[in-house]
Amino acid sequence: RDIVRGNVDVRWDSIKGLENAKRLLKEAVVMPIKYPQYFTGLLSPWKGILLFGPPGTGKTLLAKAVATECNTTFFNISASTIVSKYRGDSEKLVRMLFDLARHYAPSTIFLDEIDAIISQRGEANSEHEASRRLKTELLIQMDGLMQANDLVFVLAATNIPWELDAAMLRRLEKRILVPLPDAEARRAMLEELLPTSMGDVPYDDMVESTDGYSGSDVRLVCKEAAMRPLRRLMEELERNEAAGLESQDLEMGPVTKEDAMVALTTTRPSALVHAGRYEKFDNDFGSR
Repeated sequence: RDIVRGNVDVRWDSIKGLENAKRLLKEAVVMPIKYPQYFTGLLSPWKGILLFGPPGTGKTLLAKAVATECNTTFFNISASTIVSKYRGDSEKLVRMLFDLARHYAPSTIFLDEIDAIISQRGEANSEHEASRRLKTELLIQMDGLMQANDLVFVLAATNIPWELDAAMLRRLEKRILVPLPDAEARRAMLEELLPTSMGDVPYDDMVESTDGYSGSDVRLVCKEAAMRPLRRLMEELERNEAAGLESQDLEMGPVTKEDAMVALTTTRPSALVHAGRYEKFDNDFGSR
């Protein structure tokens, strides 16, 4: 019950930018489900898709949009879902997951932070036997999907794709970079989160200053800017309360240009740490 979800209600239009990633996902998952008659033989759909990129860029949202647009059963899986402390249980859980996905086909298995489940084998001397068995079972089940005609897709997301096992990379045939938002996407986010009705928002300055910010970072900037009028209102409410005055008719003021600039200085980008490595991985292994 915790895994199977119905309509997760995330549309393509609700994700700003990322046009190339959307195009590749539609080609790999959405179209084969809507028009299966065209995807046969050599053109059979890709069963494994990897979404990689900096944190906060919308990888999980893209996976949910795929499930919504295709109206598929969505299995949202993390390491805690399939790892058990009992010997042999993890492998059974993996097999049960894929059996369930076939039963509820068309379905999407979303493996979030897949690097926590299947990092490179044999890299660390401390790798436990149970961890190796779990990885092997996952690889076997992925192979079974690729050889079958069931409409079961595996979407995986990671912030560190270079840590993945080479055998898993082979099974994740489509590898899609989810980059930081460009200027147009950042402006669309700002206009949606801080509409003109909230005050005098300096969109041009904010778009320029948020270069290198992820979508999650941009949202935090908008939240911080929107909080500043609320803080001023709370201070006034506290003063009135201390003076014994009524405060029922007070309204929150607009967001000013100064509020936006202060929000930018107090919210820094979080996704620039490995920017060069994502580009290199995309050049070496990414899909176009």
